[in-house]
Amino acid sequence: MAPERWLFWHRRDLRLTDNLGLALAADHTPAVTGVYVLDPTLLDADDQAPARLWFLRDSLAELQESWRMAGSRLLLLQGDPAELLPRLATALAAGTVAWNREVEPLSRARDRRVAAALGAVGVRVQADWDQLLVAPEALRTGAGEPYRVYGPFLRNWRSQLERKAPLGAATTGGLAPVAAPSGLLDLALDAIPAERRPQGGALPLLAALPATLTETLTAARAFAGAELCPCRPGEAAALAQLVAFTDASGPLAKGKGIPLLAYEPGRNLPGDAGTSALSAALAFGTISPRQCWAAAQVARAQARGTEDLHSITVWEQELGWREFYQQALFHFPALAEGPFRPQWRHFPWQNTPAWLESWSEGLTGMPIVDAAMRQLNRSGWMHNRCRMIVASFLVKDLICDWRLGERLFMTRLVDGDLAANNGGWQWTASSGMDPRPLRIFNPATQAGRFDPEARYIRHWLPELAHVSNADLISGSIAPLERRGYPEPLVDHRRQQALFKELYAGLPRG
Repeated sequence: MAPERWLFWHRRDLRLTDNLGLALAADHTPAVTGVYVLDPTLLDADDQAPARLWFLRDSLAELQESWRMAGSRLLLLQGDPAELLPRLATALAAGTVAWNREVEPLSRARDRRVAAALGAVGVRVQADWDQLLVAPEALRTGAGEPYRVYGPFLRNWRSQLERKAPLGAATTGGLAPVAAPSGLLDLALDAIPAERRPQGGALPLLAALPATLTETLTAARAFAGAELCPCRPGEAAALAQLVAFTDASGPLAKGKGIPLLAYEPGRNLPGDAGTSALSAALAFGTISPRQCWAAAQVARAQARGTEDLHSITVWEQELGWREFYQQALFHFPALAEGPFRPQWRHFPWQNTPAWLESWSEGLTGMPIVDAAMRQLNRSGWMHNRCRMIVASFLVKDLICDWRLGERLFMTRLVDGDLAANNGGWQWTASSGMDPRPLRIFNPATQAGRFDPEARYIRHWLPELAHVSNADLISGSIAPLERRGYPEPLVDHRRQQALFKELYAGLPRG
């Protein structure tokens, strides 16, 4: 008797290795078929970034080959998953559809629709967490409430991880990455009645993904920054980046030490390659947070002292920030629509259209801000320190609603993720889950601290290569030296005072 067929529905987990939902399916039966649904609701959304479509296309192309090597296949459908997955399960006589849970409100609503539609045709659903190291339901305050402050959240989150596996133990406990399945059983299409075969036209099955997504990437929206983007699509590239960042055997480590061990302060220097560049891989799930955590524990064994260990801890804390924002969106879905702090609903934003346009194109006259926006526009990615700088400049200097910046980022970022993007913008705007009431970055001070030789600025603003470091950092560039580069839009001190005045007028509570 043939084993029961299961379907595994990929979404934000575009890998076979350490995919908990897939591993569970493969434990139940070797007859597992992968499926990815190209949902026009997501692909054609007006905040969809060409960079993300590029990353998705190339990652799915590799994933198809990975499924073939594992003995099965990845089916590609186009349309509404709530309609297509029940039809596919019926056609293939699949008794169960498995997937990994998500935190975003629209995704959770979609999953409820899909589960109901599958149940209506007698197909079971198996769904659990994979994209988080600790499930959101497992993280509560002493009063049983979701966390609203990062510090206490981090302590609980970290203590739960250490209970699963002590620090430095990468291959023991509940955090050990799971191997990719192998020896799977492919579909026996000849055994399926002709009227139910997916290839018979009953389902919108796609034979090849790359050409299909290339059509989606019209000339107006095509992504031209693939060579400049530090994030690389696909599971193999993500793993290679992780090894390069965390392992003494990685190519970046030879003669220079392990990059992770210099993460602090390297992570704050946009002119250096001091970060892992795994943000898109984590957003798309071409690598798992457990693989990242395990790699950090291996690096602990190679640390040479307290500074090295501190760098590893800081990187682990960044994984914690990612999960803090994910659990915040899970517990407080209204974050997707507006500020967490209600008084910010009354802030009198100025939203000057010309200023917003200048900011978005890197033409504000403030070099560090413009360099960062040029990096985003050309590469689809921006250094995290610079994300904070440009966000603060838009909100606190130009007095534009942070939601305008949040939306623009989503239209351009390769690693655009609702939870992380929303959390970062609300942190900068002081409207989110942050006990500090007001935070204003001085862009010149930030440039002086984190790009003191102006290497980052010169790289992305080559028209200013001749200008002195001091003038590039301050933005006080003589008219003759500007050579077409714009005058500053605003005076930081004056705008800072105005913003504080407007903030003081907000209702308290």
